[in-house]
Amino acid sequence: MSETPLATAVVRWYDKNARDLPWREPGVGAWAILVSEVMLQQTPVVRVLPAWRAWLTRWPEPAVLAADTPAEAIRMWGRLGYPRRALRLHECAVALVERHGGAVPTELEQLLALPGVGSYTARAVATFAYGRRHPVVDTNVRRVVARAVAGEPDAGLATRPADLVATEALLPAEPAVAARASAAFMELGAVVCTARSPRCVDCPLVDRCAWRASGQAAPAGPTRRPQRYAGTDRQVRGRLLAVLRESTGPVRRERLDLVWADDVQRARALAGLVEDGLVQALAADRYALAGEPGNAVPQL
Repeated sequence: MSETPLATAVVRWYDKNARDLPWREPGVGAWAILVSEVMLQQTPVVRVLPAWRAWLTRWPEPAVLAADTPAEAIRMWGRLGYPRRALRLHECAVALVERHGGAVPTELEQLLALPGVGSYTARAVATFAYGRRHPVVDTNVRRVVARAVAGEPDAGLATRPADLVATEALLPAEPAVAARASAAFMELGAVVCTARSPRCVDCPLVDRCAWRASGQAAPAGPTRRPQRYAGTDRQVRGRLLAVLRESTGPVRRERLDLVWADDVQRARALAGLVEDGLVQALAADRYALAGEPGNAVPQL
């Protein structure tokens, strides 16, 4: 397989236009890239940047995080959103120490076996940290491929096996070049070939895009809409976690009751945090972040 014209055009564009992001700098290790990929899930780059720097300043290697408590990982996560990712990163660090001597493995199968590391993250780490040739397919890449190759306005709401096949067909044969092409396709979808306001005049594929040639038809099916936050259980969970993060010890239930007026919704959100392993229920109706010292209530 030789280098495809689409990949060549996108890589040339990327070389001149890629955003200056710290996890793309030469010499950045696999652990730092793994952390960035987990943080970037459903979270804008501008919010991830300070959190990523702070995380790696405190825990520059998996062994350092593994030696700390899950509570500190959750606390350090702050308001980045979807805090279970912090718990999964801690579990991943422990597994890296126990199985791989504290190093992030190079092989896809080993990466997939790590806690909290799914297909996308495993392929991204193998590709961006180790220069392997794997299709790295997120929403942005699927959109670029759907438009440029298939002539469709989008690729639907979920990644399918066909998306991996279609993306891999565009990758150059040389692994290092393929890895750069993967980063380039992702960047193009993030900043130019966007979902709602694509800047086609700035796109390196403008003259060979099947969607543009078709007249840029609008999507026929449902598109992903931003999730509502205000008034949801997610908001209540966030407020409960904020109290626990800012506390230096266990918190009594009465204090948590102050964060939300709806008793039923607040109790449901708190129970969900306990069930997810983010919060532990302690004796005397007290609560704390997972892994903090305390007398846990026995689970029946």
